Amino acid sequence: MKIRIAALAALAFATPAQADWLKAESEHFVVYADDSERDLARFTEILERYHAAMEKLTGRDSEPPSPSNRVTIYAVGSKRDVRDLAGDSKFLGGFYIPRAGASAAFVPDVRPSYGELQRPMITLLHEYAHHFFIGNNRFAMPVWMNEGAADFFASARFPKKGGVEIGRPAYHRAMELRYAVKVPIEQLLARKRSLPTGKNAKYDSFYGRSWALYHYLTFEPTRRGQLSQYVRSIAEGQTSLKAAHEVFGDLQQLEKELDKYIDKRTKFGFVFEPEALSIGPVKISRVSDGLAEMLPTRIRSKRGVDEEQAREVVEEARRIAARYPEDADVLAALAEAEQDAEDHDAAVAAADRAIAIDPTVKDAYIQKGYALFDKAAKVDEGEELLRGSLGAFSALNKLENDHPLPLIFYYRILVERGQKPNENAKHALERALELAPFDRGLAMHVGQMQAREGKIALARQTLAPAAASPHGDRISGLAKFLLNRLASVPEGTEWSPGVLGLSDNRAVGSKEDTPDDEGDETEGE
Repeated sequence: MKIRIAALAALAFATPAQADWLKAESEHFVVYADDSERDLARFTEILERYHAAMEKLTGRDSEPPSPSNRVTIYAVGSKRDVRDLAGDSKFLGGFYIPRAGASAAFVPDVRPSYGELQRPMITLLHEYAHHFFIGNNRFAMPVWMNEGAADFFASARFPKKGGVEIGRPAYHRAMELRYAVKVPIEQLLARKRSLPTGKNAKYDSFYGRSWALYHYLTFEPTRRGQLSQYVRSIAEGQTSLKAAHEVFGDLQQLEKELDKYIDKRTKFGFVFEPEALSIGPVKISRVSDGLAEMLPTRIRSKRGVDEEQAREVVEEARRIAARYPEDADVLAALAEAEQDAEDHDAAVAAADRAIAIDPTVKDAYIQKGYALFDKAAKVDEGEELLRGSLGAFSALNKLENDHPLPLIFYYRILVERGQKPNENAKHALERALELAPFDRGLAMHVGQMQAREGKIALARQTLAPAAASPHGDRISGLAKFLLNRLASVPEGTEWSPGVLGLSDNRAVGSKEDTPDDEGDETEGE
């Protein structure tokens, strides 16, 4: 996957080239790690129990994702390896990139814990909570609630007997709550970004107080039901601050209560016994020798490379593939590296070789589809290339009916041909967003499509979650711009904003539209 990011130091994983990589697969996760089978199974079971506990507490019984919409987690070595991979944060403990059909998290090595969780695990649980809520909410949560809920669930514990404890004290926020600049209650409720901005901005207590407020409203008997009422008001279109005044009453009184609550040593939590949480099986397999050697290279591709890094990665991928010419997974990884280096013909050749060896390797069809689509955009007569791209994605659709990329490219190939998308293509793009609601770039394209059809209210509903990023990145800025413009557009008016500068390469919502590191909640910790 090629994206533009800050300069990335050459990644030297702590694991050797011939590491003993294992792959764990469960209902919601795929995990790659160089670790023991026992630890990897335990780690994956913890994640599944965490998901089950979230469903219990929120009352959201979501459908299992299709295989490619599971979150893939790469355990890449040490914290330093994670930071080198991210490329732009000395505080990062892990990070998550949401993409249709390719969501990925990058964390240090797997270390299951029965006591207090280590920071990288808290970060992963925090990011998965965001993933969970985005997938289950059709409205934009206020920033404080977005972060407060994520920390509420991430403050977990997983006893050895198999249960889950959720909503425990957020010990990782203790120093912040004690020493960081206090955020007044009205600023907390109305804030648009999780991190302070401005020339003289200092790290403040926004995360800690967001967690504390969410925790307090969840457990305080005199406030019972207010959090749900507040959420309903937000979903009905109220602003965060206005809904808070109506539901919580005197905000200064709420702030006094919150300050006292923070000073309390005893905090409540939810405890789920093992029998209360039903999870599916975890399948552990050993990856091939070729893929074990290729994985560090593939991980760099999945994270994203710039032009210079793409040249480095493809040379390494070619070297490894030359030693494993009959390994379909290796060849699919080579196809991605070739595509990132913009050698589309080489990418197609590698993908075709992979498909000939094993026609079930989905990533080979993806890379072939990308390469043919991208090449078609660079030539005058690209119809044959577009047919080939559509054929690759159609074959992928037969392998996995609910994979979002064939649905996206069915629409995009019609656009590339200069044709007006038919109703089936429009429904396909909307269905892709249903399958991958966490892909905000995809939401941007669906929202604009709906606006062009005159479905203004629906477009605003689609764009609202994309605008709600707590980190104020480019996509959220564009989504806010569109929402402001659409506010004065009458329903039924076919409206288009023109060219906004969103990258339109590959999967919608990837490449330059990929959010910056979604793990930057850990900055300053």
